[in-house]
Amino acid sequence: MKLLMVILLAATGVGCGYSSHATTPQQPGTMPTIATLVPPSTAAGSSQFTLEVDGTNFGGKASVSFNGAAMATTVVSATVVKATIPASAVMNSATVPVTVTNPGTAGGIYGGGTAAAISAPMNFTIN
Repeated sequence: MKLLMVILLAATGVGCGYSSHATTPQQPGTMPTIATLVPPSTAAGSSQFTLEVDGTNFGGKASVSFNGAAMATTVVSATVVKATIPASAVMNSATVPVTVTNPGTAGGIYGGGTAAAISAPMNFTIN
């Protein structure tokens, strides 16, 4: 009789999903889009400057990457972010990619959340 009770309780726990949590898959994040860079270029060897990135879908914690490196970023609105570009990043002539990343959000105990979303790159010219 005790064995029957143990089997019955174990089956009830498994049948109710007690033994494991269901998980919700991570959802895609909101994709930012870059429309323009202001300024679109600078001279090699220039001093530090502020790069304005205009576009759409910039999240409250969006960040700008300049030539693959994350820059100090200020989100002005969902359509404007500004990044401080140090002089060391524009020392030599080149064409470098600029991207905006909306970071992902963590899910709860059952998973979920959103994945980070990175814009298509726009080129910035260092003359």
